[in-house]
Amino acid sequence: MPRKITASLFISLDGVVEAPDQWHFPYFNDEMGVAVDASLRTADVMLFGRVTYDSFAGAWPEREAAGGEEAGFAKRLGDLRKIVFSRRRLDLDWRNTEQARGDVAEVAAALKSEPGGDIALSGSVSVVRQLLAAGLLDELHLLVHPVAVRKGMRLFDEGEPSIPLRLLRSQTFTTGVLNLVYGPDTAPPTGGYEEAVAALGE
Repeated sequence: MPRKITASLFISLDGVVEAPDQWHFPYFNDEMGVAVDASLRTADVMLFGRVTYDSFAGAWPEREAAGGEEAGFAKRLGDLRKIVFSRRRLDLDWRNTEQARGDVAEVAAALKSEPGGDIALSGSVSVVRQLLAAGLLDELHLLVHPVAVRKGMRLFDEGEPSIPLRLLRSQTFTTGVLNLVYGPDTAPPTGGYEEAVAALGE
C-alpha cells in the first residue's frame, strides 16, 4: 500500500486548535485514547512544527523514564523517527530526531515516495496547513470537542483557494466528542442557489 500522511488534532466546536491542554482534558476517556493510539499505530515517522515538538520533547522522554502507565506510549514516540520543521537551527535532544532539510512540501513528498510505514502528525498546525495546501495530506483526523473556546488560533486561516474535504468515517464518543476523519475531495459537489431550490422542490 502507498505510504499515507495523517494528521490528528484536538479541535473545539468553534475551530480552535491552540493550547488544547487548557480545554481538552475534561473530555479525555478510553475511547479517545484508542483513537489517538490508532492514529499512530501504522506510523514510523512523525512530522513536527517547532512549538509542538518542544511540547512533546518536554514531556514524553520524562514519562518514558518514569516508567508509569504512559511509559509504553512514550517509548513508542521515542522510537519513531521524528522530523522537525523550523526556520532556525535547533538543538534536538530527543532520540531519533532530526531537523528537516527543505520545506514542508519537499520533505513530505520525498517521504511519501520512500518505502515504509505511514507518516503522522499530532498538532503542528502550521505544518498541517502547508500539507493541505500542497495536496499532500491523506487523512485529517479531527477530535471535535463540544466546547466553544472563543479565543486562540483556528485550524483554517483566511486564504484562497478553498480546500474541499470528504468525510471518510466518523464516531461519536460518550463525552460528546466527535471523531471525524476527512480525506481530500477530488470531485467536490457543484451547483448553486438554483440547484438548491430545485432540490427542495423534489
